[in-house]
Amino acid sequence: MVSVVLAEITASVSELKRNPMGTVAAGEGAPVAILNRNEPAFYCVPAKAYEAMLERLEDIELNLIADSRMDEPVIKVTLDDL
Repeated sequence: MVSVVLAEITASVSELKRNPMGTVAAGEGAPVAILNRNEPAFYCVPAKAYEAMLERLEDIELNLIADSRMDEPVIKVTLDDL
């Protein structure tokens, strides 16, 4: 069976068990594909990369909300009104 691996660095489950932090460090900040029988089982993503992904997803969601509201009427207020 052919599988797509969406990471430049791979490691086996055995390698991850033997040295978890070394496996994460091997990715140098990028995700590491963890393989089980030569197929991706999951991706080991460092905390900073995971946080960046979540921020990016939130930005995309907020842009979608803003885009959907673009045609709504504009209500003009002054700072004194606030």
